[in-house]
Amino acid sequence: MNFYSLIESIVKSKPTNVAIKSSAKQVISYRELDQQVSRYALALDARGACPGDRIIVQVDKSLPSLFLYLACLKAGYVFVPLNTAYKSTELTHFIADAEPKLFVTSSDRYDEASALVAAIKGCSAVILAGDSDRDLFGLAARQSSSSLVRLANPDDVAVIIYTSGTTGRSKGAMVTHHNLVSNVNVLTSLWRFSEHDTLLHALPVFHVHGLFVANHCVLSVGASMLWLTRFDVEEIIDAIPQSTVMMGVPTFYTRLLSDDKLTADLCRNMRLFISGSAPMLSETHDLFEQRTGHRILERYGMSEAGMITSNSYDGARKVGTVGLPLPGVSVRIVDDADLSVAQGITGHIQIKGPNVFLGYRNMPEKTQEEFTDEGWFRTGDLGVLDGDTYLTIVGRSKDLIITGGYNVYPKEIELILDDEPGVFESAVFGVKHPDFGEAVTAVVVPNPNARLDPESLIEALKIKLASYKVPKAIRVVTQLPRNAMGKVQKSLLRDAYKSD
Repeated sequence: MNFYSLIESIVKSKPTNVAIKSSAKQVISYRELDQQVSRYALALDARGACPGDRIIVQVDKSLPSLFLYLACLKAGYVFVPLNTAYKSTELTHFIADAEPKLFVTSSDRYDEASALVAAIKGCSAVILAGDSDRDLFGLAARQSSSSLVRLANPDDVAVIIYTSGTTGRSKGAMVTHHNLVSNVNVLTSLWRFSEHDTLLHALPVFHVHGLFVANHCVLSVGASMLWLTRFDVEEIIDAIPQSTVMMGVPTFYTRLLSDDKLTADLCRNMRLFISGSAPMLSETHDLFEQRTGHRILERYGMSEAGMITSNSYDGARKVGTVGLPLPGVSVRIVDDADLSVAQGITGHIQIKGPNVFLGYRNMPEKTQEEFTDEGWFRTGDLGVLDGDTYLTIVGRSKDLIITGGYNVYPKEIELILDDEPGVFESAVFGVKHPDFGEAVTAVVVPNPNARLDPESLIEALKIKLASYKVPKAIRVVTQLPRNAMGKVQKSLLRDAYKSD
């Protein structure tokens, strides 16, 4: 099934239901949504795209960006979202790996994008909106408002999500239409979504949380969403009384708690607050419940599998856990030999289910390496199951840092730091942060007789890395702590710099 078939069924059965209310006061029905999506699908056709072609999209969140995403699903193109913070040096790998037909960008980055795709045969850059001669917005406006949903096989790739790797090379996780359909059907049932809901959507849409979970839970059941292009505390406070559900990262909730207007009365129409993409501090949980009367529901997901576990809607929501395995999804904790451990014992988290991705694009060996012979996917996370089978994430075997809901792998930053003049070696790690969950932190060892200036290093990294990857602090040390095997002991670094 093509995932868009779920939306098409709503278009046919509830065409006048409100799908989207934007911060610009636009109100879009499901019929109007489908008409816009059809126009964008035909605009892609007009640009020479064929089913299965990859469409890279690096634009700010907007209604046209949503129409474009849904158009790719409807027409059978492969949507490839990229964080708008990525720099040219980072984009080069994504473009070479995805081999896109189109690179959709903003007007201010058009020249840069055109240069980057020049080496890809048959690929061109196009502006999403803002230039009537070269943009998809203008081209879509000239298309028909009706197009067919292209048939899809279960293993047809719908989206490629690039996720960083410990070697510094990003991997393209191929997510199928079947993955999307199976996951949203479980979530809408588990979280009780219906056409009577209004979701407050302030998440970015270049990763799973905002692109899949938020959009899909709404549009597959005929609900509405308040579409905000960014997170702004005042806008969120104004929108909460009009909403029934909010999805966010822990940073959203800590910032809301800083506003005295966040009260139980303000949240009287809300039925559910959901948090994910990063661990939430227990203090945030408790304070939010005291202020609003609502207990935040935490869940666990990843690019390769969408949502995996969730705390209960009706039952216990255990602070510090990410809940129970979703119906149809299996979770096990194993030792280094892939043997299951007893409840209460920490080990590697492995998963299996219809939500698990097809594999990594152009990386068959890596794909094979990440699956066991029995088909379990190695998540790279460490966790423990309690007596009620609630999962707690206790660490990340691949050194992943989650800051403000974004994934950062230290190796990528270390490789760049080590190339800076005067740097002998470096270590990058995360420390707890009240706002971002974790803050990226680095220590560097200078070459003999070299003098390193931390602020200069940070400025150099800002040119080469997305802003969320740049360390908040860099410290100069004489040596890195190592164990008997020579491995850097990042746990000691985290403890030493936890107050940074």
